[in-house]
Amino acid sequence: MRVAIFGTGYVGLVTGTCLAEVGHDVVCVDIDQSKVDGLQRGIIPIYEPGLEPMVKANHASGRLAFTTDAAQAIAHGEVIFIAVGTPPDEDGSADLQYVLAVARTIGRHLARPTVVVNKSTVPVGTADKVRTAIAEELAARGQENAFDVVSNPEFLKEGDAVADCMRPDRIVIGASSAHAVTVLRRLYAPFNRNRDRVVEMDVRSAELTKYAANAMLATKISFMNEIANIAERVGADIEQVRQGIGSDPRIGWHFIYPGAGYGGSCFPKDVQALARTAAQHGHQPQLLNAVEAVNAAQKGHLFELIQRHYDRGEDEGVRGKTFAVWGLAFKPNTDDMREAPSRRVLAQLWEAGAKVQVFDPEAMAEARRIFGEREDLVFCDSAFAALHDADALVVITEWKQFRSPDFARMREALGDAVVFDGRNLYDPAEIEAAGLAYYGIGRGRSVHA
Repeated sequence: MRVAIFGTGYVGLVTGTCLAEVGHDVVCVDIDQSKVDGLQRGIIPIYEPGLEPMVKANHASGRLAFTTDAAQAIAHGEVIFIAVGTPPDEDGSADLQYVLAVARTIGRHLARPTVVVNKSTVPVGTADKVRTAIAEELAARGQENAFDVVSNPEFLKEGDAVADCMRPDRIVIGASSAHAVTVLRRLYAPFNRNRDRVVEMDVRSAELTKYAANAMLATKISFMNEIANIAERVGADIEQVRQGIGSDPRIGWHFIYPGAGYGGSCFPKDVQALARTAAQHGHQPQLLNAVEAVNAAQKGHLFELIQRHYDRGEDEGVRGKTFAVWGLAFKPNTDDMREAPSRRVLAQLWEAGAKVQVFDPEAMAEARRIFGEREDLVFCDSAFAALHDADALVVITEWKQFRSPDFARMREALGDAVVFDGRNLYDPAEIEAAGLAYYGIGRGRSVHA
C-alpha cells in the first residue's frame, strides 16, 4: 500500500520505517529541510536500537522516502498518518496546533478518497477536530472528497520501539467506518500473521485507551516510589517488598521498580493531559494528580539522600564537592532527556555549589545541547573517567554497562567513598563490603554513614 506519514520524529520515523520493512511504499514528510536532507543521507535524528540500519536499507530499496513536499506525499498516500508532536500547553493540556496544521494541509491538497490516521497521542475528541479542519479546507476549495479519520494510537517503548512496532502486542483501531477498518486491517496484515492483534473500537475509546495505558503505568511507578519512601522510614527494604508483591500474578513484575522518578516524552505529558481533559469535563482526577505530584517529588529524592549523607545544613556539606553522574537519559537505550530525573538532580547539585562529571552512553550530545559549556559540568568519555577526582557517585539511568562495576576500583577513585544509587542496581551488602557507603531508593541509610 502507498502510505504518507507526517512527522519524522520518534513515532513517525519508527512507524514509517517498519511499514516499509514489511513491503509498503512509504513517504515521510517533515517541514525541517535539514532533517529531511539528513535522513536522505542516512543520518538518523534519534537514537533507537535497530532503527538506523532499517532506515538505510529501506531508503536504498526505494520503499522509504523523505520529503518536505506535503502535496506530493498526500497525492501518494492511500493512507495518511498524522504523527507530529503534541507538547504540553501551559495548562498541561495537549497542544494540538501541529496536528490541526497537518489536517488543514491535508484538506488543502486532498484530491481523492483516503483514510487519515491519528497516530499522535491526542485527547479525546481530536478526531472530530481533525475531521472538521479537513472538511473546512475541502469546502473552501469546493471539493467533496470522501475521507475517514481513524484513531490508531502508538504503543512504542523508547529503547524497544522497533521491536514493539514489528511485533505489536495489540493494534488499536478506533473508527466509525467499516471501510476504514478494512483499509487499516489490510495495512497491518503483515503484523497479524500468527494471530489477530487488531482491537476494534469507537474513535473516542481508542483516543482514551492510549492515555489510560500510560497513566496506568505511571501510576504503578509512582505507587512503588511512594512505598519505597515508606520503606526507608520504617526500616524495610523495598527490593524485598518488590519481590514479595511481584510474585502475585494480580500485580506482576512490570513497572514496579522504584527509582528517581519517570521522565521522557510520554508519561509526564500524558498524565497531565488526561488530568486536564478530565477537569475540562467537570471531573477532578484525584489519582492522576497524585501520580504526578509523587513523581515530581521523587525527582528530588536523590538529592535528599545526598543532603542526608553530608548533613551539615545549608548545603555546606555539598558545596565544593564533585559528583560523578552515571546516566543522563530518562531510561536506557535512548538519548532522550525530556523530563529526565537527571536534569533535576544536576540543577540541585549546581544550586548547592557542587560540580558534576557526567557520562551517558548515548545522551552526551543531547546534554551538551541542553546545558552548553559551564565550569561546573565536565563531560567524560567513560563511566570510570567520570569517577576521576570525584567525591561521590550518583547513578541515575540503569544502563546495562553500569550494573557490574569494579567496586574496589570505585572505592579507590571516590574521595568520600559513597554511592547514591537512583535505580537500585547494586546489592547494598556487596557494595558496603567493598568499603563504600551506599544509598538506594527505599533501602535505608548506609551502615557506613
